[in-house]
Amino acid sequence: MNRIFSGIQPTNNAHLGNYLGAIRNWVRLQDDYECIYCVVDLHAITMWQDPEELRANTRELAATLIACGIDPEKNVLFNQSLNPDHAELAWIFNCVARLGWMNRMTQFKEKAGKNRENASVGLYVYPTLMSADILAYKATHVPVGDDQKQHLELCRDIAQKFNHDFGKDVFPLTEPLILGEATRVMSLRDGTAKMSKSESSDLSRINLNDDADAIAHKIRRARTDPNPLPDGVDGFEGRPEAENLVTIYAAISDQTKEQVVQEHAGAAFSEFKEALTDRLVATLEPISTEMRRLMQDPAGIDAILAEGGNKAAAMSAPVMAEVREIVGFVGR
Repeated sequence: MNRIFSGIQPTNNAHLGNYLGAIRNWVRLQDDYECIYCVVDLHAITMWQDPEELRANTRELAATLIACGIDPEKNVLFNQSLNPDHAELAWIFNCVARLGWMNRMTQFKEKAGKNRENASVGLYVYPTLMSADILAYKATHVPVGDDQKQHLELCRDIAQKFNHDFGKDVFPLTEPLILGEATRVMSLRDGTAKMSKSESSDLSRINLNDDADAIAHKIRRARTDPNPLPDGVDGFEGRPEAENLVTIYAAISDQTKEQVVQEHAGAAFSEFKEALTDRLVATLEPISTEMRRLMQDPAGIDAILAEGGNKAAAMSAPVMAEVREIVGFVGR
């Protein structure tokens, strides 16, 4: 069976974009692949994190994944720092990757912004850690959004160079899985910007722990324009906020945008927002309710993550033993 690895950072609350772009697809993949799902707390600390908040966010994200339908019995679910093989393999890959490759990584430039000289070294090299996350398990596939394709290409370059340098076919060239209608969900306040945990306004996103009232309030306040829904998808030119709401509706209801437009053509956005709210509440309210139940037992969440960490370490151990032998390390 093919093996999937995917991870998500425990920074702030998971939101609708995370659900439609990633988590929901993870749930749907777990019957057809061997799945390893990781709360990537090592990636999180490339930017400073309050330790208590990091612990709380890690537990909340684990609860979110389980509430969304990730089965920790069927899959491997753990937080990244539980398996030190990630960090060791990342260092080996730091010595395989070329500086020119890293300089081409656009996300570092975006995240570091004008303060590049003050960015952490970890932020600069975190794509090699991402490669280690994947290749420590010899994952064959990674579900990715458009913004992560460059990092997966780097992972393939590292695997290919390692195999070439040591003359052994050790690592697979991992393939991307790009799934779903809404791989990029945009901000409710700005249809040209991706929905983000880091956006200052909570009105810009639907959090997965929002209750029905919060969801309704945010959708009512979501930016649109005075025109009704068009009668075709070509009618969204210059209307990014309108198109974003239709995209969300299509994704949450498993329809295409064309189907949604045909169903609601000519409707005022006040009317469409009510229909969208109903769809979102029906899907997300059971998730937030289950999250709250799970979060009442943090020790239970820790136990699930610890068990997943043991499974992950058992899977990566033979890979790392092979790598250490090939590289020339003595011992262990």
